[in-house]
Amino acid sequence: MVEVFAVASGKGGTGKTTSTLALGMALAEDYDVTVVDADTGMANLLFHTGLADVDVTLHDLLIEKSDVGLEEAIYDKFGMHVLPCGTNLDGFKEANPELLQSVIVELSEQTDVILLDAPATLGSKSAVLPIVLADRTITVLQPTVPSLSDGLKVREYASAYGTGNAGVLFNRVTDQESVTEIQEQTERYFDGPILGMIPESETIAAAREAGKPLLAYAPDAPVSNQYRKAAEKIEIQDREAAAVADRFRSAVIPEPP
Repeated sequence: MVEVFAVASGKGGTGKTTSTLALGMALAEDYDVTVVDADTGMANLLFHTGLADVDVTLHDLLIEKSDVGLEEAIYDKFGMHVLPCGTNLDGFKEANPELLQSVIVELSEQTDVILLDAPATLGSKSAVLPIVLADRTITVLQPTVPSLSDGLKVREYASAYGTGNAGVLFNRVTDQESVTEIQEQTERYFDGPILGMIPESETIAAAREAGKPLLAYAPDAPVSNQYRKAAEKIEIQDREAAAVADRFRSAVIPEPP
């Protein structure tokens, strides 16, 4: 079985990478999980996982005729498989984001759940590609109208390419009253569930500073348990790996927005 999720937001600052890793660790209690930093231009997942000094990353797999194998770029950390992306400008220039398609094909034959930490904005082909390749999206929003508007752009692209919706996760919540109004609008426009309401937390900032995923840094913190509850609402669909791989191979590469 395998299912691929693009964790997306449509804008920066929502806590998308933190959420990707927290959901990944929670799901890894029951599934074989691989987390991929699919933001080839502004990668930061490696800083959240203590992998800032690694030599081989996704960039190396996206270079034409590269002899680097997938297994060389994957690191077993925190109960998951982590495929970070580099931050080197030369690596970004040499990388062909369309080769992400073949990387996901290969990964789909090796793991149960793939979480793609998608780029924050949708301004390029490489930014839209993770949403196109995913089976479903998980949209991370702050409880504000502008954030909802950005999330709706993600949903629009996803719908256009047949990508389903696994749910919406509200993050960095400081005012429950503000959530109520936005939640009503969200339920009107999104066809999936509200996965959870994650509060603003100093613990999250401390985990980021320590270079660890939240659930590794503070596994028993209330905010960590909120992420576990959110992960429980994601119903993993049992898709046959070979059929999924065939779908990825035939996926249409999107044109730039």
